[in-house]
Amino acid sequence: MTDRKTRLDALAVTLLLLCTALWGVNQVAVKWALVEIPPLAQAAARSAGAALLLTLWAAARGLPLWTRDGTWRGGLLAGLLFAAEFGCIFVGLQYTAASRMVVFIYLAPFVVALGMPFIAPAERLDRWQMLGLAAAFGGVVWAFAGGFSGPSVGPRQWFGDALGIAAAVLWGMTTLVLRASRLSTALPEKALLYQLAVSAAALAAASWAAGEPWPARLTGASLGPLAFQTVIVTFASYLAWFWLIRHYPATRVSAFTLLTPVFGLLAGVALLGEPVTARLLLALAAVSSGIALVNRIGRRRI
Repeated sequence: MTDRKTRLDALAVTLLLLCTALWGVNQVAVKWALVEIPPLAQAAARSAGAALLLTLWAAARGLPLWTRDGTWRGGLLAGLLFAAEFGCIFVGLQYTAASRMVVFIYLAPFVVALGMPFIAPAERLDRWQMLGLAAAFGGVVWAFAGGFSGPSVGPRQWFGDALGIAAAVLWGMTTLVLRASRLSTALPEKALLYQLAVSAAALAAASWAAGEPWPARLTGASLGPLAFQTVIVTFASYLAWFWLIRHYPATRVSAFTLLTPVFGLLAGVALLGEPVTARLLLALAAVSSGIALVNRIGRRRI
């Protein structure tokens, strides 16, 4: 049986803050690596590399990843959703601004909040928690408001925006699949391996179909960021994320992802020399307050 907890403890909050900070920094790493490695090929390479690391990790710990336990259907579906999400993001960025895309992607916690009561009624958010989720999302919108007031990227900006919304739905659906299928009781390592292996194959096929040119040579300018994405983000932080989804309320865990774009802005300040603005500080306060509301202890449901 899974040791599932009803609220987030100090360990969960610490892991979530670390994960979202890493995911925020990851956006900078992706941009650096894009100089030499195309987007879909980059996503496929990091999934494949992380899958190899995870296999070695499981073998060293003697984890039974290859036993037949009826999880393959959920694993295949989760992997395809994971690959489709990143496909939507990378293709969408060709048509819309990154600041718009990041806002649409983080509609995902609402997908989880709306869908989770059908899977686990005890995880239904009350009105104050829904208000907190809305406030946190409002903070993200406020932080990236410039992407909406600026000039249009092009006549098909609407298409890129639509793909951003599709990516959010796919991310939320992936979380719901992890909880609704037999993956909810599987090892976190196994749940992650399904997604990495399936997405590596699907994204590599998409890269080939799109005619992306494979780099003739690679330098530290791209290998360093790719290694960071593979080892730290896709292997270590995603493993922690799936462990959290398995052991804690998915609605509350998912709300913390709204910190990721704010951490991305802070990473831009720290690594790219971008200025600290009042808008950024207010957005961080709004997101933090909203997440605190989502994780408030409501009345006990019978």
